[in-house]
Amino acid sequence: METIEEKLEEYKEQTVNQMHVPSDLEERLRNALLRVPKKKRSKTKLVAWISSAAAAIILMVGVYEYPALAYYFNINLNTLSFAEVVEQGYGQSVDKSITLQDGTVVTIQGVIADDNVFRMYYTIDRPAGIAFTDDDFRRYGFENLRGFLTNSDSLRGGGGLGKTKSQFVGDHDFKPVSPFARTLTVTFTEWLDNGKKLSYPITFNFEANKAMKSIIKEDLSESIAVDKGTIHYDYITASPTSTIVKGHYELEEYPRFSGETKLYVNGTEVGRSGAGGRNPDFQLQFAAFPTDNIHSIELVLENFEGYHKINEPILLASPSDRSIRVGDEKLWIRSVTKTETGYDIVIARNQFTFLEKDNLSIQAGGHVVPVSSISEERPWDLKNGNIMWEQTYSFNTMDKPEFLLVDGYQYIKTYNKKISIPVDNKK
Repeated sequence: METIEEKLEEYKEQTVNQMHVPSDLEERLRNALLRVPKKKRSKTKLVAWISSAAAAIILMVGVYEYPALAYYFNINLNTLSFAEVVEQGYGQSVDKSITLQDGTVVTIQGVIADDNVFRMYYTIDRPAGIAFTDDDFRRYGFENLRGFLTNSDSLRGGGGLGKTKSQFVGDHDFKPVSPFARTLTVTFTEWLDNGKKLSYPITFNFEANKAMKSIIKEDLSESIAVDKGTIHYDYITASPTSTIVKGHYELEEYPRFSGETKLYVNGTEVGRSGAGGRNPDFQLQFAAFPTDNIHSIELVLENFEGYHKINEPILLASPSDRSIRVGDEKLWIRSVTKTETGYDIVIARNQFTFLEKDNLSIQAGGHVVPVSSISEERPWDLKNGNIMWEQTYSFNTMDKPEFLLVDGYQYIKTYNKKISIPVDNKK
């Protein structure tokens, strides 16, 4: 089986080498290649492109090729500072600063772009001798990133104290930017003590040739059947910063909880993710691939919302405060108590198990009596490290309840279903 490196080389020979770069761009391309560090010009590591040449090719011959570094990645950039990223030969240095009213200096050190995120590395330096406090961490932030064909929302950020207690070193992720943007503007915000927010736009040049192309970008036609429909996996994008799988649901109703999916590369788990997104679309995000040769990629749906249909009445006879196995779950009939208006039944269950409320009723005195009210859920501590959740179900009848009638329950079900993503036809 060919490795991804071999596929990249084959793709280069079959596609890229067939492009005829205009003669007036040839010198610029050659100079750009000469500026690439020698260790990064290895034949099996990367082929360097500069964005101006790619843009010209798009305009002249109508062929789209993302102006980025085509390469195979074997370094986890998520664990490196920007200085370490630069040492590896990646990223674009920016070194653009602004000064706030109190003398605090915000510096954009550099950026990395790929198909999943745009990552910005920065520092915040308070005036000498003034240490960061918890309030400082809350008062600073970044808003969206703008540029040509670019309006990227903020995604997430992180960081910690730098060389001194007066310095914060962080990184911030935004949605991907257009490879045709030549300048980008990020907005830094500061909340003052009087509640006023100040905004500081920081504009810097963006060199798309320093961006990095995805390792894998593949359309998928995979699906997994679950109790109330089907989960469809539409495509996967693996980049130096993350691996993202997008898909959509075809379910009877949007799930209460999305469960957990694991990603395996060459049989080794590289991450797990709960789905996010908006109905019916979802997105799974995992770590970057930390391997040289990819032989197999697998997604395993470990658990997801399940539904168990209850076909038999549940006996309510004494003694109370007992557990009943119903399908994969246990229900606790904690008490059946007579009240002035009828009967209250207290039922406990696991936190993410929910009885169907439609058609919930009891059989009493030969009659079916629907539930009249259901209390808010409350914790029940078993004093053994487990906490259940209980609710009171009220029924308006003077006859003693004999059976509980319920259609079914929703719960977190273990599926452990796997789909394999082919790797022998990657570009």
